[in-house]
Amino acid sequence: MASDRRQRPGPELAATFFGHPRGLATLFLTEMWERFTYYGMRALLVLFLVTQVSSGGFGLDDKTAAAIYGLYTASAYLAGLPGGWIADRLIGAQRAVLAGGVAISLGNTLLALSTTPRGFYLGLVVIVLGIGLLKPNVSAIVADLYPEGGARLDSGFTIFYIGINVGGFLGPLVTGAAQVLYGARAGFAAAGLFMAVGVVQFLFNRRLLNGAGAYVPPDPFIADSAAIRSRNWARLWVVAGTAALLLGAVTAGVIPVNAVALARVITYVIVAMAVLYFLYYFFVADLTAEERRRGVVLAVLFVGCALFFSGYEQAGSSLNLFAERYTDRTLEWLHFVIPASWFQSLNSLYIFIFAPFFAWAWIALAARNLNPSAPAKFAIAVMLMGSGFLVMAAAATIVAAGSKVLPYWLILTYMLHTLGELCLSPVGLSYYTKLAPKRFVGQMMGMWFLALSLGNLVASLIAGEFDDKHVAAMPGQYMHIVYFLVGLGAVLLVLSRPVKKLMGNVE
Repeated sequence: MASDRRQRPGPELAATFFGHPRGLATLFLTEMWERFTYYGMRALLVLFLVTQVSSGGFGLDDKTAAAIYGLYTASAYLAGLPGGWIADRLIGAQRAVLAGGVAISLGNTLLALSTTPRGFYLGLVVIVLGIGLLKPNVSAIVADLYPEGGARLDSGFTIFYIGINVGGFLGPLVTGAAQVLYGARAGFAAAGLFMAVGVVQFLFNRRLLNGAGAYVPPDPFIADSAAIRSRNWARLWVVAGTAALLLGAVTAGVIPVNAVALARVITYVIVAMAVLYFLYYFFVADLTAEERRRGVVLAVLFVGCALFFSGYEQAGSSLNLFAERYTDRTLEWLHFVIPASWFQSLNSLYIFIFAPFFAWAWIALAARNLNPSAPAKFAIAVMLMGSGFLVMAAAATIVAAGSKVLPYWLILTYMLHTLGELCLSPVGLSYYTKLAPKRFVGQMMGMWFLALSLGNLVASLIAGEFDDKHVAAMPGQYMHIVYFLVGLGAVLLVLSRPVKKLMGNVE
């Protein structure tokens, strides 16, 4: 039998954090600063890329900037898959979180200091690697703090989720202010600085985790465990070396890359991956008839998730540019101009306001047998997304007539989009774990993140179609999105009843 390498809590760990293990406070702050950095940097990225060179930016066209943004955000979601594998097989979750935080801070420092686009893009790659190591593993450590599971674990994740939204709310405010006050790159420097703060506090407080997520060396009592680990390290070095050579060739200009074309290619690759996986799932995976029926629901939810986020992720690209160019952000009575990036904090603010209501509403409706099914909630989410773009179509009509619009249009749009997110994201994650067979839960969570990545890439391609030189076309472009999303939502709503039957007794 393998010996238990975790130390039992000492007297110094007896205190709690809101009735939870003190290690939760360490993870709360780590995730808060990581999300602060992610959303703060994300709020600035497209704005910086399109800013003229004379003002410190790169002067890219909207299509290219949106493609770069989509490639970055999509890669950040996909990177969690190898990041989880590295922690599970090689270094442990704690070391992965620490290494990831250092990489994120370093990457943002490269964004702030790089004098060429190549150095800047290298910084984006380093950030993606850091997010892949930190994001999935900090959540895994939270779960590891509660070996008993149950309601206490749910409560711990609720507190942890608050940290995510505190960071998401503060990040765009601080980085946006830094950019306005100190220059185009100062926001990236602020993001890197506060991630470094998160790394330092994690390093000094990791003892409070009491061994949760700690690296466990190969067990001498398990045959070939050291050899298996050596082979895994060899595989990692081969992949890392190949990726480094490819990145070096791209950075040196040996392999030319067009961001828009690359975004399109990766979109097709992800769609092909999803199709092939579901074909494998239905026809090769040796499922029961019940599991296949539930798999149809998982496929429908995958499509709904990807299409929802193709609209939702306009926030950091086309809607961010709309705030910058076409929104009257001047507060005359304060002699102050609201930074465009500050609108990116609205999502987290709305989650604070509305999430408790949604949590109560689903329980109250279930008690009356009125709780909508998962497909119905997805349909509602997509239609709320469409209604948000209806607001934008009306705002764009005013812009096309030659006037700027007040911030209220964006404020209402982000509220409708967040209400849609609250109908979709928590529900989707929950049902993906409930509907998937036990042996496929990990793979299906990977498919969920694949759907998010696909949505981000499609969002970037849609955003690239908005042209500031053809403002008159903008209302029609928004209305096309409205027709598609509302129509799709209506179809999902009609299909929700037969799809619900495929779920069997899963509630």
